[in-house]
Amino acid sequence: MVAMILEPEKRRGLRTWIEIDRAAVAHNYQSFRHLIDPAQQLGGKASKLLMGVVKSNAYGHGLWDMARTLVELGVDWLGVDSIVEAVRLRENKIAKPILVLGYTLPEHFAAAAAAGITLSISGFESLEALRLANFPQPLRIHIKVDTGMSRQGFLPNVWSKLLSSLERLPASVVVDGVFSHLAAAGLARFTHSTHRQIEIFEKFLAEFDTRKIHQSERFIRHLAATSATVAYTEAHYDLVRVGLGLYGYWPSGSSRNGPPASGRISRPKLEPPLAWKTIVSEIKSFEKPARVGYNFTGKVAAGARLAICPIGYWHGYPRALSNCGRVRINRQFTRVVGRVSMDMIAIDVNKMKNLQVGDEVVLLDGVRGPSAEELAELTKTSPYEIITRLNPLIERFYI
Repeated sequence: MVAMILEPEKRRGLRTWIEIDRAAVAHNYQSFRHLIDPAQQLGGKASKLLMGVVKSNAYGHGLWDMARTLVELGVDWLGVDSIVEAVRLRENKIAKPILVLGYTLPEHFAAAAAAGITLSISGFESLEALRLANFPQPLRIHIKVDTGMSRQGFLPNVWSKLLSSLERLPASVVVDGVFSHLAAAGLARFTHSTHRQIEIFEKFLAEFDTRKIHQSERFIRHLAATSATVAYTEAHYDLVRVGLGLYGYWPSGSSRNGPPASGRISRPKLEPPLAWKTIVSEIKSFEKPARVGYNFTGKVAAGARLAICPIGYWHGYPRALSNCGRVRINRQFTRVVGRVSMDMIAIDVNKMKNLQVGDEVVLLDGVRGPSAEELAELTKTSPYEIITRLNPLIERFYI
C-alpha cells in the first residue's frame, strides 16, 4: 500500500504531530469484516456484528476521528471504556450503538439512558441501583460474566443470584446482551484454558436461557476480541470486539504465530496506520568528549554531533528508551543518546548529512519503523501501552 503524505503546510508551526493513514484503517477493518462474514465478499448479508473498540482515545489514534472513520466504513457497534467517552461521541453526532465496557457510576445511569448508551454491568451494587431506578427512556445493559480472567464480571458461584436479580429488574432496564472476555486467546500455550473459558460461557448462556429475563429484539452474545476473532471461530457468537487489530497490531508478540485458527481462517496481514513525528529543534557539535543528559547517562566522543528533538515522556515517549531508543530521519535510523527528558530527547546525527533545524524526525511508524512492537520490546511492555500513552493533546491528522 502506498503511504499517504501529509502536506507540510498542514503541520506548519507544530513541534510534534501524529499522522493516521485512513487507507490502512480501512484495510484492517475490511480484513476483520471479511474474516467474520465471508459471505459479504460475494455480496451476501452480514451474519455477524463487528464492534470497533475506540476506548482510551482510540488506542492513541484520536477518539472522535477514529469513531467517525469506522462509522463511515460500516462498523456496527463502538466500544468505549467510560461514559465520558460515550457521551462525547453522542455530542459529536455518532448515532451507532455504543457499549461502555468499563465501570459506570450509578449517578450516570440516567444520562446513559437518555443518550441511548448501553452499559456493562458486572457487580451486584450496580444491579441494586438499577432495581431501584425508574428511567423515562429504557436503559440498555450488557451483563458481563467472569469465565476465568478473574477481573471484571460475575463469577460462576454467584450466577444463580445474578439471574434472580435480573428477573427483578424494572421494565425500564433492558438486558440487551451478555458477554465475557478471554484472558489469553493469542497464546498457543493457553489453548486449553481458552477452550475452558468458552465452555464456561456456554454454561452461563444455557442457564440464562432457562430464566424469565426480558431480552430485547437485538439481544447480543459476545466473547471474542482481536485474537479470538482470528483463532477461535466458535467464540464469534453474535458480535466480535476488535480493538488493537484495527490499529494494525496483535495483542501480544506471539499472536502473529498464535494458536491455529480453529475455523481454518487465514491470519490477516495488518497495517499499522499511525506515525508519530517531531522535528530537529537544535544541532550541536562537540570539540571534546562530553556527557549527555540528566545524571550524565549518555556520552559522546570528540567531533560528535547531536540533534535535539522537542518531545519527551510527557508526550508519550517512554523514559525507558533512554540510550536505547531508535528514531528515523529520512531513511536512516539513529539512536537516542542520554536520558529521555520530560520534553526533550537528544539523538546521534554523526552520519546525517545536510541536516537542518526543522527537519522531520519519525519517532513511531508501524510500517517503516520504529514500530510500537519494537519500542514495546525495548521497554519491556506491550504495543498497547506504547500507543495509548501518546499524549491526547498532540494534533492528529487523518490523511
